[in-house]
Amino acid sequence: MTDKPRIVVVGGGPAGLAGAEYLAAAGCSVHVMDRMPSFGRKFLMAGRGGLNIAHSEPQAMVLERYGPARSWLQPALEQWTMQDIRDWMAGLGQESFIGSSGRVFPVGMKASPLLRAWLARLKDAGVVFQTRADWSGWNAQEQLLFAVQAHAHAAPQQTVVEADAVLLALGGASWPRLGSTGGWAPLLQARGVEVAPLEPANCGFCCQWSTFFATRFAGTPLKPVALNFGGRRVRGEIVVTGTGVEGGALYALSRFIRQAITAQGQATVLCDLRPDLTEQELLDRLRATRARESLSNRLRKALRLAPAAVALLREGGDLPTDPRALAARIKAVPLTFYAPAPLARAISTAGGVTQAACDESFMLKALPGVFVAGEMLDWEAPTGGYLLHACLATGRASAKGVLAWLRKGGARRYPLQP
Repeated sequence: MTDKPRIVVVGGGPAGLAGAEYLAAAGCSVHVMDRMPSFGRKFLMAGRGGLNIAHSEPQAMVLERYGPARSWLQPALEQWTMQDIRDWMAGLGQESFIGSSGRVFPVGMKASPLLRAWLARLKDAGVVFQTRADWSGWNAQEQLLFAVQAHAHAAPQQTVVEADAVLLALGGASWPRLGSTGGWAPLLQARGVEVAPLEPANCGFCCQWSTFFATRFAGTPLKPVALNFGGRRVRGEIVVTGTGVEGGALYALSRFIRQAITAQGQATVLCDLRPDLTEQELLDRLRATRARESLSNRLRKALRLAPAAVALLREGGDLPTDPRALAARIKAVPLTFYAPAPLARAISTAGGVTQAACDESFMLKALPGVFVAGEMLDWEAPTGGYLLHACLATGRASAKGVLAWLRKGGARRYPLQP
C-alpha cells in the first residue's frame, strides 16, 4: 500500500472499535461513524453489573460455546485469546482478574474507565469519530450514504463518504435503544447478501402464568435452581417476569429452547428447585416433618423453599399428597414455554450475515471491499464473556482482512462528494 488508505468503520461498539484500533496501528486513515450521540453504549450497559469481557476456561471449551459457528470463528478467536484481551486491557491501564466462576473482569468491575482509555488511545492514533451518522446504504452511483445530524435537534443532512474499504460493525437487533436496531439487514439483502433472520438469543421465554402468580411474583429471583432440557443441565438463577422467565440459567439453554419452539410450537424445561439435594434427601426431610403442619410450612421449614418457589410448584396444579411424588415434583417442575421474549429485550442476537455470504476474512462476497464483524455475523454464544470476546476477535480479524485485501490492490473507491 503506497498511499494511506482511508477506511470507514460503521458502528462504534466493541467490534468496530477493535477493527479501528488495528487499522489505525497499521497506518490507515480511519473514520468511525455511529448513529448514536456517543460510542460503546451497549458496551457500557454490559458493564453495569461488572464487565465480563472473556472467560478463562481452556480454549477448546471456549470454542464449543459457539456451537455451529465454532469452525467459522475459530481462526479469529485463536488469534485474539483471553490472555490477549487481558494484556490489551492492561495496556490501557485496566488490570483484570479471573473470578471464581472463571470469568474475566476488570478490577474496577466497570466498562466506563476501559472505554474512556480505549477512545483516548484511538484519538491519539488519529482515528476520526463522527456521531449521529446513520448509515443508509448506497445510492445508484455506489456511494456510501449517511444521514448526519450536526446536533440533537438538527435536521439530518445526507452525506456521501469516500472510503477505500468499509468495515460494518452495526450490532444485532437487541437493545435497540442503545443503537443496534438491525436496520442494516434489508440494506445488505437488497445488495445480494444472505442474512439469516435475526432472533433473540440469551433471552427470556414466555409462558402462561396464573394472574396471581404473575402479579405477586414478577421480578422475584429463584436461586439456586437447575434447568434440564434436551439432555443439558444448567445451574444458576432465574427470574420470574410478568409473562414468563428470564435469567442466566435460562440464557445458557436459549438456543436449544428457541429451536424446539420453532420446530414443535412449545418447549418444556424441567426446573429443579433444590439442586443441592437429591430426591431421596428431599423425601427424608418431608417425612421428618409433622403431619399436622400445613404443606406450605413443611416446604418452607423442611426444604427452605421461598414463597415464589412454593407458588411455582402450585402453578402446575394441585400438589401431590404423597411425599415421594412431591419430592419428584420439586426436582422437576415443568415450565412450558411457547415463545421467546421480544428481541428488543434479549441480551444478544442470533442470525445475521451468513458464513456463506463471507469469505474467510469476513469480506462480503457480493460487495468486495465491505467487511463485517461482531454481532452482525450469524453466530450466538451464552453469556460469560463469550459475546464480547467474539466481537473483539472478529473486529480485529475483519481489520486484518481489510489490510490483506488492500495489499492485493483490491481497493474500490467511492466517489467523494463535498
